[in-house]
Amino acid sequence: MTDLDSFITGLPKAELHLHIEGSLEPELMFALAERNGVSIPYASVEEVRAAYAFSNLQDFLDIYYAGAGVLQTEADFHDLAMAYFDRAAADGVVHAEIMFDPQTHTDRGIAFDTVIRGLLTAMEAAETKHGMSSALIMSFLRHLSEEAAFETLAMADPWLDRIAAVGLDSSEVGHPPSKFKRVFAAAHAKGLKLVAHAGEEGPPEYVYEALDMLNVDRIDHGNRALEDAGLVERLAREGMTLTVCPLSNLKLCVVGDLADHPIDGMLGAGLKATVNSDDPAYFGGYVADNYRAIASARGLKREDIATLARNSFTGSFLPADAVARHLLAIDQFMGDG
Repeated sequence: MTDLDSFITGLPKAELHLHIEGSLEPELMFALAERNGVSIPYASVEEVRAAYAFSNLQDFLDIYYAGAGVLQTEADFHDLAMAYFDRAAADGVVHAEIMFDPQTHTDRGIAFDTVIRGLLTAMEAAETKHGMSSALIMSFLRHLSEEAAFETLAMADPWLDRIAAVGLDSSEVGHPPSKFKRVFAAAHAKGLKLVAHAGEEGPPEYVYEALDMLNVDRIDHGNRALEDAGLVERLAREGMTLTVCPLSNLKLCVVGDLADHPIDGMLGAGLKATVNSDDPAYFGGYVADNYRAIASARGLKREDIATLARNSFTGSFLPADAVARHLLAIDQFMGDG
């Protein structure tokens, strides 16, 4: 391990863009399939990894939803989340805001309560084991209807005190944020924060819609905002956090090469960019892997890396005193380094 590797691993950081279903490693997929008697279309772990050679968002989603079928019980969701928290803690993550897709499970007969109970017990265990705080973001699937999203919001009603935010994910092109304007307003009225995927494969107009029609608190991805100078200026002026996912961008061909990734350009333009892993089991790396890959490809300096980590806390939904405590920890880490 190089000095830079050690620096990245040791640097306190938050992860703000992580789909918990996307942390399902092939080994756990096989174990859960066996435990639950679920048939999967792969004969070996190696076959699963070979299937991960997708080149666009839809091909990835097809595999992602098939893999989620092994998740059946509260224990499955606990084990899935706990495996992520263990990996994240080893990467220096001290706070994680994890997204989950209830419709992926309720549409195949798994109760909403089964999903969220398993996740919440893992979150409690992660705090005990690692001292890691966490929060839940309930994502609506944008290829489904707004009416279906309203049904999911109703299912969540007994659990709203344990959910920090709602989000919007799945197939972006053809499903603009404006499609979900009413359900986002309803979620806001219930006291939830709002985030949405925008400007990954979709155009800059989708970022405008997320800002102006959904009134989001945070933009997930946002890469294509850079195509619109006025939008970049606005995002910088408003201090809007972007949850950027470099290895995901590479795997889904949002960028052809990490050497061409705009992360440092985002920082240079005054954008509050962060680094995250998105769906790490599918995209080849957890959060520290993303930091290392982008730091190497773009020649980021330690202060740039620390800025990304600071942004992860100031862009989080943590209370102000917790943010201040984590920022102090970064300053102390930098001073010790």
